[in-house]
Amino acid sequence: MGDAPPTDLPYGNKTLEVCFPGEVESAGIWENLSYPSVFLSYPLPRLELQILLTFLCSHIIYLIVKPLGITFFATQMFAGLLLGHTVLGKLDTVNELLFSQVSGIEIIDTTGLFGFVIFLFLMGVKMDLRVAFRSTKRAAVIGFISILAPITVGLIIFTAFKKPEQSNEVNLERLLGTTIESLTSFSVIACLLSELNILNSELGRLALSASAIADVGTLILVFVFSSMAKWAKAPSVAAVNTAASIAFVVILFFVFRPMMFWVIKTTPEGKPIKEVYIVLIVMVAIGCSIFTHFFGDSPLVGAFVFGLAVPDGPPLGSALVDKLECFVNGVFLAVFTTTSTMRVDVKSMMENRSRFLFSIIFVCVTFLAKVISCFMVTFWSLMPLKDSLAFALIMSSKGIVELSYFCSFIDNKIMSKATFSVLVLGILVNSTIVPLLVKLLYDPDLRRYAGYEKRTLMHLKPDSELRVLACTHRSENVSTIIELLDLTCPAKESPQVVFALHIVELKGRDSPVFIAHQKNENSALSSLENIFAYNQYEQNNWDSVTVHAFTAISPPKLMHEDICIMALNKQTSFIILPFHRKFSIDGSIEDENSAMRNVNCSVLDQAPCSVGILIDRRVADRGRKTLKTSSRMPTCSIGMLFIGGKDDREALTLAKRMARDPQVNLTVIRLIADHHHSGNIMDWDGILDSEILKDVKQKNEVGNSCNIMYAEEVSNDGPQAAGVIRSIVNNYDLIIVGRRYGVESVQTMGLAEWCEFPELGVVGDLLASTDLNSSVSVLVVQQQYYVELGRH
Repeated sequence: MGDAPPTDLPYGNKTLEVCFPGEVESAGIWENLSYPSVFLSYPLPRLELQILLTFLCSHIIYLIVKPLGITFFATQMFAGLLLGHTVLGKLDTVNELLFSQVSGIEIIDTTGLFGFVIFLFLMGVKMDLRVAFRSTKRAAVIGFISILAPITVGLIIFTAFKKPEQSNEVNLERLLGTTIESLTSFSVIACLLSELNILNSELGRLALSASAIADVGTLILVFVFSSMAKWAKAPSVAAVNTAASIAFVVILFFVFRPMMFWVIKTTPEGKPIKEVYIVLIVMVAIGCSIFTHFFGDSPLVGAFVFGLAVPDGPPLGSALVDKLECFVNGVFLAVFTTTSTMRVDVKSMMENRSRFLFSIIFVCVTFLAKVISCFMVTFWSLMPLKDSLAFALIMSSKGIVELSYFCSFIDNKIMSKATFSVLVLGILVNSTIVPLLVKLLYDPDLRRYAGYEKRTLMHLKPDSELRVLACTHRSENVSTIIELLDLTCPAKESPQVVFALHIVELKGRDSPVFIAHQKNENSALSSLENIFAYNQYEQNNWDSVTVHAFTAISPPKLMHEDICIMALNKQTSFIILPFHRKFSIDGSIEDENSAMRNVNCSVLDQAPCSVGILIDRRVADRGRKTLKTSSRMPTCSIGMLFIGGKDDREALTLAKRMARDPQVNLTVIRLIADHHHSGNIMDWDGILDSEILKDVKQKNEVGNSCNIMYAEEVSNDGPQAAGVIRSIVNNYDLIIVGRRYGVESVQTMGLAEWCEFPELGVVGDLLASTDLNSSVSVLVVQQQYYVELGRH
């Protein structure tokens, strides 16, 4: 304490000013009752209010414009314009309250940029580089042309407008602007496709493949151009930076990536990744940003490249996405987009007319160059006109990646505020108009089944090939579906072709994956456990059954697209879907998957063929009996409840096909109302019902080896029908019913009021109820619904 200060101070005898950070948080409004808003002079309350304001403003705008089809990213930019200098920022109250202090602006900008670093890291995690290397020739050509065409045209415009007295700063600004406007960002296109719900459509898959190639090409070009500029300016520094960049990539992919695979390997199957590994990976991502920034590159590059090195999908990639994505996208990303757009100053754009005109011209010209080039390539490859134009617009979309580039340029003083404002407004116009035009031009549901012929079981010839799409989403579905397939009596004369589709939820990646499995394939995919069972079924029926196995990994809201597209392409007549509930041994609900219920409902609405939902009430792997054994004597008892209508006729057609098997006993129970309740009028449906029941009533009409019985039960209302069903349900191993959705009948009157699952119909819902004390399996059949409505 008593020691004298040193005599030799670094700044001589001048006063040395040192700034210490002030208090971060206040004591609240009680600190100064005469001036309560003084608490906003502290950084933390100010930051909290700024985040809250940007969040509320963007969501209120989105609530208003969402019916118009405006994307959420565009509404965040509109919120930035509203809060910026152009509108509310002109008001002294708003300006003083939120953005008057420099420290407040810097803090929220830093917060937004940090969130964007984590966002890019997650986009790298979700991006599957294998998509770029596995892409088709068409996708590769489109990816390269989408970059080269606008860059070439942009350079021509740059040369045409270049003046001899033009400064180097203006030249650099225009070159950088042209380059960024020519980019095709995988992250931007993936977000757009997801918001338009066309991620796994034919157009979406091609756009993802082409943009992945373009993104990889962009990274290479940026690295080459930046290295050339550094070498021209300071060769020694450039040599160090280049060596550091190469070492960085090598260490990530040959050291850190194997370590992360080791983490996955040591994690027990079905168990989550340990929290400590998640934290370490996030810290490494932040460290990579610091590393690339230290060696002269953008911190965004380090986080993104490290994200590419992280194994995508479950369990590691999906764990990172599940834990970080909600908060990053919901808070940090909104802050970054809104605060970046707040920098736009419309007034400054007209200060320099030449810069303003050039910015407008090269934005429009590069956009048109990309649209025209992508349109020509796809249209030349025989894609329909509207689809080609929609695809070209998707590849020309702009978003948050381009916005981040322009923000870094203005931060580094290499872009003027006027040019920045024009380019950001260009992104806003692009992100507003392009999605609307794509929706107008491309509607996969509207045209997918146009002119499609009827594919139902009733329209099949008696001995024709039966093509079935069997869908599974968990392993316990497989054995029951295979037993059901075996019941359809495949034979050499009437063969069966099974397309086994394992549907898996897309987690931790952006690109949907569709895998066609080869025979005797050896892979670590968990879906192959299900595939092996189907292959064994094929071997057991080698002369009558052919199995083709596939795996589709896609978001739950788009899984029905994979199912319907495969049913259409493979020309199937029947789709088998497992019920979304899993029952326990006492008949209660053991597990319920609401996402799969939504998938089933969507398939029922859009399927290009007949559909069956299989409800397995037996308990898997607990000594259950199979539907059918190898005994020569009839061992499987099937009941078919017939009320009337097209769905019941389709269900009866399937039941009669099963009855060809000598091991099957089929009983057709027709619920009829007495004459007092039903009347004597016979409609067209009644005539068709009587026609299809003729051969059932005549026992030997179907075949001498068949064992078919016919019975009638009287039901004048829903409660009476429920009583009949409860009395007979335990007499059978399998009950087949028609869905009969929206069909009113005297026999089931009143049951619709208690229907829990409309996708099963009133009878199917009763058979799936937990109140029913039975272990019988149920198949609910719907005849081809989409075509019957006459939509196309």
